[in-house]
Amino acid sequence: MPRLNYQTARFLTSAPTLAKCPPDTGVEVAFAGRSNAGKSSAINALTQQKALARTSKTPGRTQLINFFGLANGEERRLVDLPGYGYAKVPEQVKLEWQRHLAEYLQERGSLKGLVLLMDVRHPLTEFDEMMLGWADDKDMPVRILLTKADKLKPGVAKNALHNVRGRLREWEDLVTVQLFSALKRQGVDEVHQQLDDWLVGDETD
Repeated sequence: MPRLNYQTARFLTSAPTLAKCPPDTGVEVAFAGRSNAGKSSAINALTQQKALARTSKTPGRTQLINFFGLANGEERRLVDLPGYGYAKVPEQVKLEWQRHLAEYLQERGSLKGLVLLMDVRHPLTEFDEMMLGWADDKDMPVRILLTKADKLKPGVAKNALHNVRGRLREWEDLVTVQLFSALKRQGVDEVHQQLDDWLVGDETD
């Protein structure tokens, strides 16, 4: 059982830039991924809520940094970062998103971990590697979720997991990888355990 009740997640605020984010206190974990990687669906599955994070048939709608508080407070937070790399928006807007993402990842002191979502059928894109590079620069632990695992046969999905782990061997001190399906709730317990480690750590009950 997770130590935190993730069903208590509630929307706190949205911010277009680092300067507009809530006070940099407490602890938070951020979720990032390409706009078609199933990030919003994953957050909703982890919190057992249907519409905490907005899902859209038009990838790239999330252009703000969205903060959700846990346990009826604001000191432990989940953060939904703007989707990247797929949205049909002007190149200048994409570059602006990337700049704000970089500032948040590099300067946010309360950020304790990054959940990076990748479609299991199309992992480790250029943008995914850019995110890993930012995390590496800050020595930030990363949990990779290979999403939509239900769309592959189990053996094929396991091969994809093995291949991604192999390609990330140089980052194995910072990066862990797992299969995930929001639809089938596959991997939810493992993610809860990781979130607990980051958000609660060694605190005693």
